[in-house]
Amino acid sequence: MTAATVAVTGATGALGGGIARRLAERGIAQRLIVRDAARAPALPRAEVAVASYADRAALVSALQGIETAFFVSGFEAADRLAQHKAAVAAFAEAGVGRVVYTSFLRAAADSTFTFARDHFETEAAMEAAGLPFVALRNSLYMDILPHFAVEGVIRGPAAEGRFAPVARDDVAAVAVAALLDPDRSTQRWEVTGPALMTMSEVAATLSEAGGEPVRFVDETLEEAYASRASAEATQFELDGWVTSYRAIAVGDLELVSDTVERVTGRPAQSFEAFLAA
Repeated sequence: MTAATVAVTGATGALGGGIARRLAERGIAQRLIVRDAARAPALPRAEVAVASYADRAALVSALQGIETAFFVSGFEAADRLAQHKAAVAAFAEAGVGRVVYTSFLRAAADSTFTFARDHFETEAAMEAAGLPFVALRNSLYMDILPHFAVEGVIRGPAAEGRFAPVARDDVAAVAVAALLDPDRSTQRWEVTGPALMTMSEVAATLSEAGGEPVRFVDETLEEAYASRASAEATQFELDGWVTSYRAIAVGDLELVSDTVERVTGRPAQSFEAFLAA
């Protein structure tokens, strides 16, 4: 086997796994960096290394000889930023030449969506380390929208704000293009679906596709926190869940980009086509 120079973190997950499969289909030698080797996908020309972002020594070892790495954002927990910064330090120590990172649309230090603040700080950490990167600033994934409906109701303080959800498969295609183009470095790409939607329109589309009624109930911030109070979740998670809707309401996610088509050569999937598939 040719020595791998491309690494994929999170290869047991939906996005990382999709990227790994696309690389395998192209005959690219790759190293899958996972926490559990038993769950790593069996792919041609793929080797497996075990490491986590929190275990810097193991991650540095897993990254030896790697020129370009896909850096999937970690689980949404209060220590995620600390883990991301540890990973960035490991990338730099191992001599990785370039990183493709999953960020979030319009990430900023004061983003309404609290999880997006971690993405901004992670981008800043890569810049401070002198690590060239492509940040995929993704919109909300279409894939998760059906799960927003609980007993036929989507609840949240999104009002009539609009956003352009993107299919995870389209993000994977963009990521692969970035990984395989050595000239892609220190750029931020806004990655969205092809059309703006309100949550009411999301509910109507889910109703039509699934044959079961789904409706959207707009909530105040207070109502949103109250309706989620029974969930076994940390305050960090609750803040993220509620402010993801709030970011839509205030217009932070009201943007449509042509990144998917420009980079991959094919149009981004519509929500209707995604559900039909």
